[in-house]
Amino acid sequence: MKNAVLITIGDEILSGNTVDTNSNFIATELKNIGIKVSQIFTISDEIETIKNTIQSAFQIGDLIITTGGLGPTRDDKTKKAIAEFFNDEIALDEVTFNHLKAYMERRGRLEILERNREQAFVPTKSKVFQNHYGTAPCMMMEENGKLLFSLPGVPYEVKPLIKDQIIPYLHQKFSLNYITTRIVSVVGIPESILADMIEGWELALPENLALSYLPVGTRVKLRLTATGENEPFLKQQLEEEIQKLLPLIKDNVIATSEDKIEKILAEILSERKLTIFTAESCTGGELAKMITSNSGSSKYFLGGMIAYATEKKIDILNVKKETVEEFTVVSEQVADEMAKGCQKLFNTDITLSTTGVAGPGKGEDGKEVGTVFYTIRVGDKAVTSKLYMPHLERLDFMHFVSQKIIQDLVGILISEKN
Repeated sequence: MKNAVLITIGDEILSGNTVDTNSNFIATELKNIGIKVSQIFTISDEIETIKNTIQSAFQIGDLIITTGGLGPTRDDKTKKAIAEFFNDEIALDEVTFNHLKAYMERRGRLEILERNREQAFVPTKSKVFQNHYGTAPCMMMEENGKLLFSLPGVPYEVKPLIKDQIIPYLHQKFSLNYITTRIVSVVGIPESILADMIEGWELALPENLALSYLPVGTRVKLRLTATGENEPFLKQQLEEEIQKLLPLIKDNVIATSEDKIEKILAEILSERKLTIFTAESCTGGELAKMITSNSGSSKYFLGGMIAYATEKKIDILNVKKETVEEFTVVSEQVADEMAKGCQKLFNTDITLSTTGVAGPGKGEDGKEVGTVFYTIRVGDKAVTSKLYMPHLERLDFMHFVSQKIIQDLVGILISEKN
């Protein structure tokens, strides 16, 4: 197996002002073609630092990918560092310049072409992969069979360069095996007990198949990965093994292909032609955001509302004022009335409601940070649950609660079908 090292260049990453999403994306794409990321470096945009890190990276991996430091400004030093490391010179590449000129023309920005002209200068030994979504090209250097790719740092430029050009190039260059993955999502069984239940099946897996346990909230994802030269055979092999697995845990399986819980929900709602509406408070629209993250969600998602203030819960969702006074706004009773009022108001099959305290301060009724009640209403049946997660920060709390609610809804819909 080939090993890779990723190098993220930029003071903005080190300062925490910018989150490095590129490394996660690149590592995932490389894994899918059988290349393992052995190490990830995050470094400042200084020539000697870049050169020293590349030197260290070549001692670890066969493939080095850098992101960042390729802009038109003077503080971007990556290109110069790479040229010095490979004892090369930087010169104007006519193909790259013409590509850059055409890119600028399409955007009506020829007046700044001279400022960006420097980006068409590349190391003379490099192979250039043209950037169709930005001005800085990707440059590849090769030495003793090892490769270094230098990419810009903007994520929407990195992704197409990796997916459309670099991954196909690596696949052909190294004659890599195919890697195919299936996910089986299991709920209602703790990971340790699940491992005992399927131990015999796991031990009997063919040598080219690997199983991973990935806990996500209260769900366990079983990731089954097949490696080999024949992709259609690998897909058939995975399907056969999953069919052997299902009888062992069938009642607890909510999906055998999709990974994200919101996509699993999308399939169920589309298949059954059910509609859904959200009435959120403490989750602040995160539920609606997750549900609408799927293409085609307009078929089943009628809409959502954030009834954040107590009076809006009363005025719009018909929560009784007496209920709030007796049980407080963060309560099982209010969550239930929010869901019921929402369903009546918008005439939908399913409603989801949340009321709680995301923090960092306590709620207006004195409830502790991390407290949430949520109701899942399907038809005329409702289930209200409570969570208490004081250790989560505000945004993490919103996301975790939303994911848990969708997971619970999927479980309810699956059990109804069974």
